[in-house]
Amino acid sequence: MELFKGLKVVDCSSVLAGPQVGTFFAELGAHVLKFENAKTNGDVTRTWQTPSESKEKISSYYSSVNYKKEIHFVDLSNEVDIARIHVELATADVILTNFKEGDSKKFQLDAEFLSEKFPQLIQGIIRGFEFERNRLAYDVVLQAETGFMYINGTTDGPPTKMPLALIDMLAAHQLKEGILCALIQKAKTGKGSCVEVSLEKAALASLANQASYFLMTGNIPQRMGSLHPNIAPYGELFQTKDEKWIVLAVGSDDQFRKLCGLFRNEDVSRDIRFTSNTARVKNRTVLFDILQIEFKKISCSDFELQAQVKGVPYGRVRNMKEVFEREAASTSILRDVIEGDDTQRMASVAFNIRMNN
Repeated sequence: MELFKGLKVVDCSSVLAGPQVGTFFAELGAHVLKFENAKTNGDVTRTWQTPSESKEKISSYYSSVNYKKEIHFVDLSNEVDIARIHVELATADVILTNFKEGDSKKFQLDAEFLSEKFPQLIQGIIRGFEFERNRLAYDVVLQAETGFMYINGTTDGPPTKMPLALIDMLAAHQLKEGILCALIQKAKTGKGSCVEVSLEKAALASLANQASYFLMTGNIPQRMGSLHPNIAPYGELFQTKDEKWIVLAVGSDDQFRKLCGLFRNEDVSRDIRFTSNTARVKNRTVLFDILQIEFKKISCSDFELQAQVKGVPYGRVRNMKEVFEREAASTSILRDVIEGDDTQRMASVAFNIRMNN
């Protein structure tokens, strides 16, 4: 899709959130120029390599969010290089930045200066904390500060971070939405605008039902592993006869009866401890023990076949190799050459658009 063909984006951001927004526009046909600070050896994620990665090649982390960008190294303390960026901004539609507090002004890329010099420009700015502007803000820090780590993990385990930079990605989505709104406004008025997103506010906006549960009851959500606090069996993990892992997402009484029918165990579906969702949540530990016995009698493939036929919501827990054996994943890979290295990443665009006749 080349929905944004002709759109020019200047990406002066680094790490994940800002660069992911740049990649989003690049995937949809925009011309994205990425400027990296030569004095700091470019984007820091170039060096974020695992022991299994070659030090001579571009890191997979950097590759994941820098697709189809025209990359330039500049010295942000050099007036000539700053002027070079300003030349590009004169014909640009969007600029992306995530500078530390004070650096944007030092580099002549702050919101006030750019708004006055380039009134047509849409500025997309990533911040860390909403009010603590000088505080360093990495993803794990925000996962801790906004409650994600506290509610993530097992009941008897410590607070745990998500295995992805979740807050960065949530902020990237917020910034995309804001820039798209700004583009609509620009089409109407011809004027640019400044869209600012903090990692902190993006995280807080995503607490959803967990936040409402606290706000409406005063109760603090606790770690439950994969379990859902309001539904059972939902999030319970079971091992099949061939030692594969299955997670259930049974969201209604009818689905629970179908699950029991799959195991040919109608007595469980009629047991007063399990006839309603409220009862199942109250007695989920007993229910788990009963269901685990049933799962140990059936292979993963047999369960999957019957569950699909009967309409029982489930998921097979897959490792990354198994994920990419599925068509949806294998057809979502984007390949690109960055500075001579072959790179791969997942498409950040997950929607399809069909134009009406």
